[in-house]
Amino acid sequence: MNFDEFTGEVQHRLELPGTGETVRAIRATLMTLGQRIPEGNAEDLAASLPMEIKWYLTGAVHEHGQRFDWREFVSRVSEIEGSDPPEAAYHAQVIMDLVSTLVPPSDLQQLRDQLPESEDDENWRKLFAVIDAGGWGDAQEAQTGGGPQSDEEVTDPSGETDS
Repeated sequence: MNFDEFTGEVQHRLELPGTGETVRAIRATLMTLGQRIPEGNAEDLAASLPMEIKWYLTGAVHEHGQRFDWREFVSRVSEIEGSDPPEAAYHAQVIMDLVSTLVPPSDLQQLRDQLPESEDDENWRKLFAVIDAGGWGDAQEAQTGGGPQSDEEVTDPSGETDS
């Protein structure tokens, strides 16, 4: 996958209006992730990504291995991206799902091992929510109620018919 394909896929998944917003979301997520994990892990994770995307995890980061929790991650992504925190968190989850399709499973596991997944503020499991839900397509279907909706009449539990 090249840069244009990667950004096009992210733009499609996130339904962003333009390339600028898409690249900003990718940069915000990966640069902030690169700040959180050790340099070697960032390089491993980036190795399978397009060269321009790889740079956000490695070259754009001045200090790897910083200690901050999930909330701080979302706050930083939100600030860089110029979006509200819930939107920034969702964007990061979808971007990580795409990254997970490009990197070896061992590199993704190495990333997960670097990030605590306990129930407190360090709950980095949230970053992998879309991946854990089966990937973007399955997670999207689950979020919208699952698959195409029928135009047939629906009977509610009281026995009344609704169209």
